[in-house]
Amino acid sequence: MSESVKSRIVKAVHGLQNLKLDPEYELGLAEYLRHQYSNEGLIELYGRFVLGDGDFDKLMRRTIWRAMARQFGHGVNIGSGVGFKHLETFEIGNQVFIGSQSYIQGRFDGKCIIGNHVWIGPQSYFDARDLIIEDFVGWGPGAKVLGSSHTGVPINIPIIKTDLEMKPVKIEAEADIGMNAVILPGVTIGKGSIVGAGSVVTKDVPPFAIVAGIPARFFRWREETPSIKEK
Repeated sequence: MSESVKSRIVKAVHGLQNLKLDPEYELGLAEYLRHQYSNEGLIELYGRFVLGDGDFDKLMRRTIWRAMARQFGHGVNIGSGVGFKHLETFEIGNQVFIGSQSYIQGRFDGKCIIGNHVWIGPQSYFDARDLIIEDFVGWGPGAKVLGSSHTGVPINIPIIKTDLEMKPVKIEAEADIGMNAVILPGVTIGKGSIVGAGSVVTKDVPPFAIVAGIPARFFRWREETPSIKEK
């Protein structure tokens, strides 16, 4: 980068927000929907509000998720066009942001746990059959998790017809996943680590490491560096 390019430091937004509890009427509406609708009915109802950007659309998306999910926190923001499968297996923490056009694919006998203060960029994809994302994780737009792959055997039948091998994926607290990165089945991303944009992560990443590339390789350890004001 040219030395003539100037940068500046500004305060974070999502990670510094104070938690505000959702109003009682919203909690009551979710409880009502839970008892009045089947899961299929709630999915159909969600379709009426999935694409809107208005406050009422956002309220209804959040309320329907709360009615369906195994656990659902306060201050959650679900963008327009966000899709899901087997929401009943999800546990969503407080102050979670899920960007527009993202898709979270659970499994009827699986688990998807998203911790507190997680930020998920638009157009992300999660194979969430056995997925844990811990607190304060940043997830770049378009990044993906794959939690399973076809065994490919026997070889005399199409691969897509062979059994699936599912492996857990875990993103530990405070990790940062770059835009369009891909996390493959069975991988754990260590606490506070950074995955570079466009990387394909095929093996575990240790805490506070920086990895990048295809396949992702160790680049360096994170270190404290002086701020611009201190230079």
